[in-house]
This record gives sequence, C-alpha cells and structure tokens, in this order.
Amino acid sequence: MSLRPYRDIIRRPSRIVHVGNVPVGGDSPITVQSMTNTLTSDAAATIAQIRSLEDAGADIVRVSCPDVESTAALSEIVKASSVPIVADIHFHYQRAIEAAEAGAACLRINPGNIGSAERVREVVKAARDHGCSMRIGVNAGSLEKELLERYGEPCPEAMVESALAHARILEDNDFFDFKISVKASDVFLAVAAYQQLADACDYPLHLGVTEAGALRGGTVKSAIGMGSLLWAGIGDTIRVSLSADPVEEIKAGFEILKSLGLRHRGVAVVSCPSCARQAFPVIETVEALEERLAHITTPMTLSIIGCVVNGPGEARETDIGLTGGGNGNHMVYLSGMTDHKIDDAGLVDHIVELVEAKAEELQTQANDSALKAAS
Repeated sequence: MSLRPYRDIIRRPSRIVHVGNVPVGGDSPITVQSMTNTLTSDAAATIAQIRSLEDAGADIVRVSCPDVESTAALSEIVKASSVPIVADIHFHYQRAIEAAEAGAACLRINPGNIGSAERVREVVKAARDHGCSMRIGVNAGSLEKELLERYGEPCPEAMVESALAHARILEDNDFFDFKISVKASDVFLAVAAYQQLADACDYPLHLGVTEAGALRGGTVKSAIGMGSLLWAGIGDTIRVSLSADPVEEIKAGFEILKSLGLRHRGVAVVSCPSCARQAFPVIETVEALEERLAHITTPMTLSIIGCVVNGPGEARETDIGLTGGGNGNHMVYLSGMTDHKIDDAGLVDHIVELVEAKAEELQTQANDSALKAAS
C-alpha cells in the first residue's frame, strides 16, 4: 500500500500491443494521441502539423487515408515523422493494404466493414507482413443497421457486441495485435460501453468521447468521461476529440493524465482563482508563466497563490512556490521551504529563471538515475 492509498489507481490488466515502437497496454505509460486535419495527400502540410503535435508531446498521430492519393503520400509522411503513424481506413480494404506497405504503424479499421473474408485475410496478411497493429473503432453514430434494429438505439450493449464481433474476425485469422475503442459523443453512453468492454476482453482500450465539441466544452466533456474511466483503471491510450487545433488535444490529454497522476509532462501549476486578498495580480501572472514555461517538458510542480491563507500550505507540496505578502513582499519557496522574498518588479522573470534552473536540475537527476539503472 502506498503512502496515500486514496490516490492509488489500479489499472485494468491488458495485453500489450505495439504501435511502431510505442507499447500500448499492460503497465506501459498511457499514451496521448491526436489526428491531423490536413489533406493527407498534401504531404508537406501533414508533416508540418505532425511536427507541431510532436513538439506538444504526442506519442502517436493518426492520419486519414480515404483515397489512393493519401496512401501514396503516406510513405513520405511516415519517414518524416518521429512518432508512429496510424492510418485511418473506413471501407476500402485496398487502402489498408497500401497503408501497411507504406509504413503505417497501425491501421484503424473495422474488419467487418471491408467486405469478404478473403479481403480481410489480405489486410491481415499485409498488417502481419509489415509489423502493423490495428485498432477496431466502434462509434455510436455508425453502428451496424442490424444492431440498431435489434436494440432500437445506440446503447452500450450494442457497441460492445459490435466491437467483439469485429474482434472475432481478426481472432479467426489468428491476428491478436489490436486495441479497441467504443466511442460516443454522449458521456454516459461512452463510459458505460467502455466499462462493459473492459470486463469482456483483455485487449488494450483506446479511450475517447468522440465529437466532444469546441475547445472549452469538449475538454470538460472529455475530462469527465475519460477521467472517470482512467480513475477506475480503464484505458491505455487516449484522444481528446476537439473542434480545435489538434495541438490543443495533446495539451488537454496530458492535463487529464497529470490531474490523475498517471502521466507527467512539463510544469503542473497550482494557482488560486484570486480574490480581494491577492497581493499581486494572480491571473495575469499565471497566464504569463504558462506561456513562458510551455517549452519545459521536465515534470515539476509550481504553486502561485495570492495570499498567505493557503499559500504556505500549497508551497510545501510543490517544487517551487510563490505566496503573496504585504507591501509587495512575496515569499518564494524552494522544495517546500521558505527561501527568499521578492517584490513585484520582475516577479515573472524571476519565477521563470527559478523554474528553468529547477527543471535542469531535475532532468540531470533523472538522467543520472537512468544511467545507473542501465549499468
């Protein structure tokens, strides 16, 4: 039992599937992914967007391959990318074969949608020959007609039945290197479907509340749905589906994981909402710090509290803390201990310098530990 058992999350046991060199499932870190919204046939634009996603921390990136022009550009895209590329295939089995041959690390495809058993065998052979895994992606908005007629509407049972039917097709072809998603735009439906699927199989699960909406509403909706599942130990890779810049999906995904202590990247800021007691402009300070510290990837914590009511307590729990004080004298905490005072002048610059120095120190320690463990 850990020191704080109320924070423990026991992950659902699952098999491990590789997307290129990235493991998904088992005890592997929960990965964060997004999808490009450029024309895949425009290799230059797609590569540029993938680079921005890589910079934001994406572990996996998906591109749509609706036509032969897209799969023709895929080889160039894969070669230029430092993260594994998933090819999104809908109905045409030939696109799946072309994508596997072009170097896609994974195919997002539902085998029941691509026609005859012979076509499925061809796709499975291409995936196996080229070391390509798959993702079965069931969506409440595109359930099979037979299931809708039988169940009357999209429901968790219909979504899980669809997912397992697609899974059996791959299993019957002796192919088990796949993960599954059962997405819906309705939070209750998505969560219930994933809960049932988690009990029904041991494949890794790709979490998502599909078509979640715009940046703010979609982030909240995704955090509620995926957050509740992740807290229960369900989920091995996530995508926050937003009508926004795909980079925002990566940022939101990491924030969800950071909030649950499941993944850490960059500076986690603890800050107050501000009130009449604030001794410096908290909101403006936090906005400036978030922008100035966006380049830091080393996991660390920073508290920015406007007064002494909660400031000292929060600062004791963070790597660096700032608590507002009277007459423009604010206390800086380092590693939970009071260290020195600063005034309003150059406050943001000073905190940035402290954070950058601490990040370098922590990264050096992490590198040294990794070298010792490897020796």
